[in-house]
Amino acid sequence: MYLVTLVLHDPDLLEELLEAWTKAGVDGATVLFSSGMGRFRQKQGMRDDLPLIPSLDDFYEAPQTLNRTVFTVANDDAMVDKLLEVTQKLVGDLSKPDTGIMIVTPVARAYGLDPTD
Repeated sequence: MYLVTLVLHDPDLLEELLEAWTKAGVDGATVLFSSGMGRFRQKQGMRDDLPLIPSLDDFYEAPQTLNRTVFTVANDDAMVDKLLEVTQKLVGDLSKPDTGIMIVTPVARAYGLDPTD
């Protein structure tokens, strides 16, 4: 079993990515807003400067510049390979800048997952 973590650079591709992962066999995934060091240093990262009485614009401005970090569990190498294939088909070669970062980590134990998966 593997934990597959993808930091997706373009948040506009999230819906298509989740659809592609579902077709590849993913039953569930978790999506988080995230920011890389570069964006953070350019003051485009997670905001801690919201005004005391924020407007809706204050909340909706920042998330569109944030990455999306998506993670799921893959049961075997074949599933990891399929996720890599559909991800790169959508976002492009992950070795290129501004596409994303995929990390695959072996999982020794997992709790709370459906035992039939």
